[in-house]
Amino acid sequence: MSKKVRIAVLVSGGGTNLRALIDAQNSGIIKSGEIVLVISSKAGAYALRRAEAAGIATAVCEKGGRQQSLFEQDILSELKSADAELIILAGFMNILSADFVKHYPDRIINVHPSLIPSFCGSGFYGLRVHKAALEYGVKVTGATVHFVNEIPDGGRIIMQKAVEVDPEDTPETLQRRVMENAEWIILPAAAEAVCKEIGENK
Repeated sequence: MSKKVRIAVLVSGGGTNLRALIDAQNSGIIKSGEIVLVISSKAGAYALRRAEAAGIATAVCEKGGRQQSLFEQDILSELKSADAELIILAGFMNILSADFVKHYPDRIINVHPSLIPSFCGSGFYGLRVHKAALEYGVKVTGATVHFVNEIPDGGRIIMQKAVEVDPEDTPETLQRRVMENAEWIILPAAAEAVCKEIGENK
């Protein structure tokens, strides 16, 4: 069998999607890839503790007041040092530029908490997505894993999973249900599918 695809996960917060990926790796759902690095855009992110507890190398690349290009240069440097072959954005709260994305064509995937093309693109992240879904009155929402390109949430869709909206939902309860019933299922599954494809084409 070919060597496992080296995965880097980019995070900014608590790391619940990272935990789902680590659990999936431990249970054998992700078997064609291995998480070798977690990069956080915030020094105090709890996701870093999750990574360290799992024995995964970590790095911090904070933007601060710096130019986007310098911020991205730091990330690229960490990715190259780790020989990362697939990048997973798991609650990474920064938009990556076209200059960055071109280094990893069809090698960056992201999970978005809606059924793209609904409630996506610039400005739609976190609870804002669920608030918009509830305000619009949709009966079904969900999550999408897609490739990342130069357009926010504009890359080719890999997997989607629908979640019903409850009439009593708040943005917080809907966010939780979408994570549990969609994001934590399709993100690891999509990671395995992409890793398998990369491995077969090595």
